[in-house]
Amino acid sequence: MPITVKALQKTGPDQPFRVTTIERRDPRPDDVVIDIEAAGICHSDIHTIRNEWGEAHFPLTVGHEIAGTVAAVGSDVTDWKVGDRVGVGCMVDSCGTCEECLADQEQNCLNGNVGTYNATDVDGTITQGGYAEKVVVNERFVLRIPDEIPFDQAAPLLCAGITTYSPLRRWGAGEQVSGRAKRVAVLGLGGLGHMGVQIAAAMGAEVTVLTRTLRKEEDALALGATRVLATSDENFFRDHRGGFDLILNTISADIPVDRYLRLLAPRGVMAVVGLPPEKQALSFGSLIGGGKVLAGSNIGGIAETQEMLDFCAEHGIAAKIETISVDEADATYERVVAGDVRFRAVIDTATFAGATAE
Repeated sequence: MPITVKALQKTGPDQPFRVTTIERRDPRPDDVVIDIEAAGICHSDIHTIRNEWGEAHFPLTVGHEIAGTVAAVGSDVTDWKVGDRVGVGCMVDSCGTCEECLADQEQNCLNGNVGTYNATDVDGTITQGGYAEKVVVNERFVLRIPDEIPFDQAAPLLCAGITTYSPLRRWGAGEQVSGRAKRVAVLGLGGLGHMGVQIAAAMGAEVTVLTRTLRKEEDALALGATRVLATSDENFFRDHRGGFDLILNTISADIPVDRYLRLLAPRGVMAVVGLPPEKQALSFGSLIGGGKVLAGSNIGGIAETQEMLDFCAEHGIAAKIETISVDEADATYERVVAGDVRFRAVIDTATFAGATAE
């Protein structure tokens, strides 16, 4: 039988969150039922539920940074057992048979992966996310959370962690360049940027944070950066031209892309993980000169996400969080947009117990 759980839901982009009940599907033989302990708030949740990336399917429960424990497993499940510490990220299914899926790149499934929320599931229903008490997920999309990482600090790794780890790994943040550490700039020090700094530093890079002001300098240095530069300084783009081998761009806002590309050394790479609603202007000359690369990156496959979790556990990396209750979600969304959260907000799902469902 379907499982009824409390969840945070919106009925429209301008409506407040309400605590209500939703149904999780009757678990299939290859499903895992998870008691959710913590659910991270990602800026993608906000973009989606405010219709900034197109019309969302309402009523909708968002959330794709999910951490908890296994409550039950289907009859065919062999890799998971009740009590396991697990997580779920941005995907809950894919075809499993296409070239990309077979290459452990489920995020690029040629037949379309199924997002954790606001997506059409294989049974035609709209997926509902992790701002809830439980979730039911195909076993292939469950990840093991190492014992070293608490649930609330692990939840944001399922999106923010893999979103930054994947391009840093792909473009060799830990590699040497002419006998020196690679010079990595992290553009923005928010929910994504603060993970990028920690991961790049742990990989062995020389990390610089690029931000509008030096307000977060102390935080950046504590996370592993060697310096912080203010992009608002009058001569910033002139003084640091050609100064970086890799720029991790985490900004979800309009920026002068050409000017930032000129900060790259020849053959340098800008990896973009922030997705602003506006179209960005670009001159190809900024790429051709110096043979530079402008690349995009969208999370990672399940195998790489597990690799990221294990890497974070090995190096003592976790998200820096603020824990909130279910009744603080609306106010927290405003704080996220204002850049007032340090650095990731996580919902304590135990607070559902004291909430009355509408």
